[in-house]
Amino acid sequence: MSASDLAQAACEPCQGIGGTLPAGEARSLMSELHPDWTMDAEAKSIQRAFKVKGFAKAVYLANLAAYNADRDGHHPDVAFGWGYCRITFTSHELGGLTKNDFICAAKLDKLVA
Repeated sequence: MSASDLAQAACEPCQGIGGTLPAGEARSLMSELHPDWTMDAEAKSIQRAFKVKGFAKAVYLANLAAYNADRDGHHPDVAFGWGYCRITFTSHELGGLTKNDFICAAKLDKLVA
């Protein structure tokens, strides 16, 4: 699935997914995201750290990520402060990564490109 396909896809409710992605499939999907995305060693979450100028831009980016993900019903963990914003996706209900995480990450990539 290409980055463009991911960015146009819709998230599915976690209850209907059945389980998390195998680590190999998650690594394959990572190649479709911006290179600043990282995956934790257990393949349970992906994170992107943004450097911004000042506090207000960090807030704007956090709000953009939250609004965009909320439209798909899939919510990131967001940390921000002066000069930075970190977005982490994981499928909390299932305890790891699903395609939803990559869909939301690709949509965010498209918005901030």
